[in-house]
Amino acid sequence: MPWRDLPERFGDGVKVHLRFSRWAKSGVWERVFRHLAADADNEYAMIDSTIVRAHQHSAGAQKKPARTRRSGAHAAD
Repeated sequence: MPWRDLPERFGDGVKVHLRFSRWAKSGVWERVFRHLAADADNEYAMIDSTIVRAHQHSAGAQKKPARTRRSGAHAAD
């Protein structure tokens, strides 16, 4: 989502982006992610099919063959 579309409770989007960028450059996000990755019991971060719905094409639906026509360019040679 664009920063300008953040809910008002987060404050001005420009300031939020600036803070996010500063934290990224100073390594705050890397430390947060390392800390979370070190947690042996991270089942709260798992995603399963009870909360995620796949599009029908990703679920093995029948694929229709592509209908293509050869151009006349090759025959002209």
